[in-house]
Amino acid sequence: QVQLVESGGGLVQAGGSLRLSCAASGRTYSSYAMGWFRQAPGKEREFVAAISWSGGSTYYADSVKGRFTISRDNAKNTMYLQMNGLKPEDAAVYYCAADPRPKYYSSDYEDVAEFDYWGQGTRVTVSS
Repeated sequence: QVQLVESGGGLVQAGGSLRLSCAASGRTYSSYAMGWFRQAPGKEREFVAAISWSGGSTYYADSVKGRFTISRDNAKNTMYLQMNGLKPEDAAVYYCAADPRPKYYSSDYEDVAEFDYWGQGTRVTVSS
């Protein structure tokens, strides 16, 4: 079992940066695949970025590629999302997710249904 708590959201101007953190509790955190998803009002939750248990593989939605960077520090039980060049369309509630099951395809990391554990979310607002 893993408990996840996000932080770092807030209000930023377009073009600005934010760094989200996801603190995990649980002894087996380091063996879990982790991801960031977001949900804007009236829209479905969508994939943003994901990282393998070792941190050796990362995956990004096309809409954030080149602007966002996902990373994890297993010694600190924490995952990060560095967001640069923020756009108004990035505004959403960002959720941290974790899952212990092996993932064999990149599409597994992009699927909401492939993640069993979720944080409560942190809101990102981008002003134009």
